[in-house]
Amino acid sequence: MSDTHTTPRTAAFIGLGVMGHPMAGHLKRAGLEVRVYNRTRARAEQWSEEYGGSHHATPREAAEGADIVLMCVGNDDDVRSVTYGDDGVLAGMTSGSLLVDHTTASADLARELAAAAGEADIGFVDAPVSGGQQGAVNGVLTIMCGGSEADYARAEPVLTHYGRMVKRIGETGAGQTTKMVNQICIAGLVQALSEGLHFAEQAGLDREAVIEVISKGAAGSWQMENRHATMIKDEYDHGFAVDWMRKDLDICLAEARRIDASLPVTALVDQFYADVQAMGGNRWDTSSLLKRLSR
Repeated sequence: MSDTHTTPRTAAFIGLGVMGHPMAGHLKRAGLEVRVYNRTRARAEQWSEEYGGSHHATPREAAEGADIVLMCVGNDDDVRSVTYGDDGVLAGMTSGSLLVDHTTASADLARELAAAAGEADIGFVDAPVSGGQQGAVNGVLTIMCGGSEADYARAEPVLTHYGRMVKRIGETGAGQTTKMVNQICIAGLVQALSEGLHFAEQAGLDREAVIEVISKGAAGSWQMENRHATMIKDEYDHGFAVDWMRKDLDICLAEARRIDASLPVTALVDQFYADVQAMGGNRWDTSSLLKRLSR
């Protein structure tokens, strides 16, 4: 890896979905020169109109001349599609630059990308995020990172433009593995909250009053604070989609098998999300687990 420690001035951002769009915007507002690419060109054009950065026809073109390239796409295959080949970012990046992957993906992919980047003397940090669209828009994401200390040191000043908590956990892959812990904890919390709200309704309690009280004690959580109101109103057309959560849990369960970790509750909640998908809730927020209890 290059040991260059200069703060990146030019950034390329690959993937302008509900997360990437505002994240790239924070970089432009912070004064960086930002070059963007999105598979759907119209989104890239919209971003450029909103923020003033340049949009490009391929990942390679966006990456050319960038000190740091950040990716935020859908899954392992999507990452590979924008990284490799004649039009991938690695074809446009220069020796000493830095590649950061914000996609929630497998730890194996992180190690694969680090090796491929290293062959071209390009640094790599796996840096999945948590906090959802709201966190991205407000610039308060949690970013868990894996990679060498030197590569992380170069990435950190950029990531703090949209991250409230940015931390290196360990070597390559540690960021993705930490994100797995994050999703495991969320799955159990959302199911417990769903059961609690269902129980309160069946008991004839004022659910808003119940949450007002118990959220201030040991049962309190981000999910309780930020999702109870919409759950009570049966509103789920927002937030982090069930399809995305199942993709993430599949990564968790596969890694658990590899490292011989037992995740019985996570596996069960994954099947509950399959029930929600069968109800047509593929794009509903993850808090829609309550829906299957209220049928």
